[in-house]
Amino acid sequence: MQRAQAFLLDDGKRLHLQHGPIDLIVQVFGHGRQEAYRRAAGRFETVLEELVSELPQLRQRAQHGTKFSGSVAGRMQHAVQPFCPQFITPMAAVAGSVADEILFHMCDGADLEKAYVNNGGDVAFHLAPGQRIDAVIAAVTGARITIGSDAPYRGVATSGWRGRSFSLGIADSVSVIANDAAIADAAATMIANAVDVTNSPAIERTPARELSSDSDLGKRLVTTGVGALFDENIRFALGGGIQAARSLLDRGLIGGASLQLQGSVEHVGAELISANASAPHQKREFQNA
Repeated sequence: MQRAQAFLLDDGKRLHLQHGPIDLIVQVFGHGRQEAYRRAAGRFETVLEELVSELPQLRQRAQHGTKFSGSVAGRMQHAVQPFCPQFITPMAAVAGSVADEILFHMCDGADLEKAYVNNGGDVAFHLAPGQRIDAVIAAVTGARITIGSDAPYRGVATSGWRGRSFSLGIADSVSVIANDAAIADAAATMIANAVDVTNSPAIERTPARELSSDSDLGKRLVTTGVGALFDENIRFALGGGIQAARSLLDRGLIGGASLQLQGSVEHVGAELISANASAPHQKREFQNA
């Protein structure tokens, strides 16, 4: 297996960490950057091997009380447990958990002003008192949030049928903010799955294992195409996602969610997320503020 790669990007400010399918962009603002990047790169060296060693169990349906050896796998398990007994596997939180793990090792014992770890749009971030950060979080029509250090939220994630992972639903995107990136990742997956309608010929689905033989979703049908939908189908599908998001908000698992389907946008926890028409499409990034 190729070794983990770590190098500064051309701007000299951001660190790129890459190993197999894991691809992270890391940025630290203010003092302590060099040491933080050294810590991040050091921890990243073994993350993929640790995950691979427990991959068969990580692909199994999550159950309460399951124990894993690796710290990233443990974060994944902790993030998905609140969703049991619904179908979910720890893999639903892998991207956010990796981001949380690298951020933890960067910040542990360090006096950093602000930092983030972006794992393909699933982001863990750190804010010292008095700091804030802006995030463009939605992939299709654009939405922006500003998070201050006084808020408890330190993770944001996005899921949908157009994303990197398979989805059981038809959402173009569901972006979620939560206390950490792992829980945001799992919640975004579950809310995106709930954005669905079953009686439309415009939706194409394929068993996950036909697309990837080792998929944790097995024979479950995942969305591979969504044509133009009738307005009533869009409302129905978004309604399912809104109900799921409100339930998670009421339970304190998330701080807010932004759901998008074919030009229609709904927000839950709207005080956190505001529409921004000028936000770039197909982009999720953190910006200095």
